[in-house]
Amino acid sequence: MGIYLFPGCLVDIKGYVSSCQYVPDEDTHLITGSGDQTCVLWDITTGLKTSVFGGEFQSGHTADVLSISINGSNSRMFVSGSCDATARLWDTRVASRAVRTFHGHEGDVNAVKFFPDGNRFGTGSDDGTCRLFDIRTGHQLQVYYQQHSDNEIPPVTSIAFSASGRLLFAGYTNGDCYVWDTLLAKVVLNIGSLQDSHEDRISCLGLSADGSALCTGSWDTNLKIWAFGGHRRTT
Repeated sequence: MGIYLFPGCLVDIKGYVSSCQYVPDEDTHLITGSGDQTCVLWDITTGLKTSVFGGEFQSGHTADVLSISINGSNSRMFVSGSCDATARLWDTRVASRAVRTFHGHEGDVNAVKFFPDGNRFGTGSDDGTCRLFDIRTGHQLQVYYQQHSDNEIPPVTSIAFSASGRLLFAGYTNGDCYVWDTLLAKVVLNIGSLQDSHEDRISCLGLSADGSALCTGSWDTNLKIWAFGGHRRTT
């Protein structure tokens, strides 16, 4: 197996690139989120923008875009989270306006992730909460929040869903990683309380393709892989 590097780049972005994701089942398009308040659909064969979402349009974000997630059931739809405390649903066929804007958070929306069924998505925010929204109705379905004894509310940095959607994994700036029951809004486990857990903020989460293991990345310079039934660490 080889690693191939292509000498191309995507240009004409006026702010930092905060997130990017290939369009599922394609190898020619990807979507980026940026500090210039926009999301962009790129044709990577030409390096050119196909569509720009937001920016000069009134229905776009009014602050930096921090995260994006493409719907695995309908790759024409994606959701974005922003420093304007909102998440927005977009259709790649209609760049001029967001399909819906989702309110409820009181801080930056650092992470967004579609639910496995594609009809809902989760968010994680600086306000210390995760939330679940329905893209069909626009309603907020659930809030995931754990009161701390010291009254500190650590921001949520990253989220991921289990393959079934029954569990929501959320990483926090204090090194905690909660496993939430999405139906009951209860914490099933705090991975951050386990032996050999992270010593600094969780910066990213990733779930294995078969859903059997969770990988957490941290500012403590470690990646840790947590298998359901045990865990091992890769540094």
